[in-house]
Amino acid sequence: MPESRVASPSDYLAAERTFLAWIRTGLALMGFGFVVARFGLFLREIATTTHAHPMEPTGTSLWVGIALLLLGAIVSVGASIHHVRLVGRLNHGEQIGQPSFGAIAIALVLAAFGVGLAVYLVLMN
Repeated sequence: MPESRVASPSDYLAAERTFLAWIRTGLALMGFGFVVARFGLFLREIATTTHAHPMEPTGTSLWVGIALLLLGAIVSVGASIHHVRLVGRLNHGEQIGQPSFGAIAIALVLAAFGVGLAVYLVLMN
């Protein structure tokens, strides 16, 4: 039978700090997604002002930016759900301390995005 213990205020504060860190991560992803989505437009504007040969728009930056925006929104919603569940577990005196599979999944998705963007940049050069 799991051992029941009373959560201390520092447990609640740690949960709050973790929640706020996830919110910052979601906001950063959304901001980065917006920048990536608008990067293609920026490149087209630079090409027209320098009279360089304009690049053919592929729409890749738009779709990658939208994907990052949506990932940021998913991170924010997931963080909220996880926080509510964690505080509920603390209130019931349940044992906590398991690995966060959501955090691991998001880290792997971001790593895949990074590798994909790196490959894209190498191929476009």
